[in-house]
Amino acid sequence: TLRHFIGGLQKYIPLAMPMLGPNVNSYRRIMPDNSAPINVHWGHDNRTTGFRIPISDKNNRRIENRIAGADANPYLAIATSLGCGLRGILEELEPTPPVSGSAYEHDFSLPRSLEEALREMEESEALHDLFTEKFVRVYCSLKRAEYDAFFSVISTWEREYLLLNV
Repeated sequence: TLRHFIGGLQKYIPLAMPMLGPNVNSYRRIMPDNSAPINVHWGHDNRTTGFRIPISDKNNRRIENRIAGADANPYLAIATSLGCGLRGILEELEPTPPVSGSAYEHDFSLPRSLEEALREMEESEALHDLFTEKFVRVYCSLKRAEYDAFFSVISTWEREYLLLNV
C-alpha cells in the first residue's frame, strides 16, 4: 500500500543518500528554508516535506520524492525510491503522521555530508540486500575517491577568506 511504501522511503532513503545526493555539493542544499527538504517527513501537497503527495484524484495518486537533487542519476534515483518503497511494503512499515505545517520545524533526518552518507550506506545490510553488496562497495568506493579528490584541493574561498584574514 502507499502507506507502507512511504514507511519504506522514510526508513531507507537516509541510508541510500549517496544515490540521491552523489556529490559533495549535493548536501549544501539540505538546510532549513532553502526549498529543499531536510528530513523524511511526508505530507499532502506540502513542499517542505521530503515526500509529497500532490493533490490528485484517486486514480492519479502518486508520491514525489523531493530529496533527490538535480545532480542525481535519474535511473539510480528512481531505482532507489522504488527499492526503498518496496522494502516498506514487504516489511509493512508504518509511516509517521503527515506533516501539515512546515517540516523545517522538525529535526534533520538526512545525512549532512557525503562522508556521513557513504558511511551509512556502507553499513546498511538492507541496502546490501537491495542493490547487492558488490554494487554498494564499488559505488561507495568510487564516491569516496571523488570525495577525497575534492578535499585535496584548496578552494578559492579558502585561499581568499582564510589566507587573507590570517
